[in-house]
Amino acid sequence: MLDIKVIGFEEFDSKELYNVLQLRSDIFVVEQDCVYLDLDGKDEKAIHVIGFKDNTVVAYTRIFKPGDYFDQASIGRVAVHKEYRKFGYGKVIMEASIKAIEDRFSENKIKISAQKYLTKFYTDLGFNATGKEYLEDGIPHIEMIKK
Repeated sequence: MLDIKVIGFEEFDSKELYNVLQLRSDIFVVEQDCVYLDLDGKDEKAIHVIGFKDNTVVAYTRIFKPGDYFDQASIGRVAVHKEYRKFGYGKVIMEASIKAIEDRFSENKIKISAQKYLTKFYTDLGFNATGKEYLEDGIPHIEMIKK
């Protein structure tokens, strides 16, 4: 079971913030061998969905209300620690993120910028590809919408 916490930026304690940023860096910079600016100035506007297993941050997303990132509500920085992916925590954190958008923003239309290789994963969650493939930080992505 994954314990989920949904918080605004100002609600982070320093250890949680450090652990979330470390998870994001481990995956998006080190594992994916991608040099990019993770600290993009958007975390303060985001709502953060954090998945804990035995008090350890193992899954994470950040969500935005319409207009704060895209015109629609959105989910980004979807991350699951490598050692915990086999437990289905990606699906759990995404379902929690979709619910958080519905609960906090009363929205059900959600836009994501998905890494292309994860298209089936997101399709299974109700997202549909809506655009052409494009490169973001050297990684193939596709725009997807859940209605």
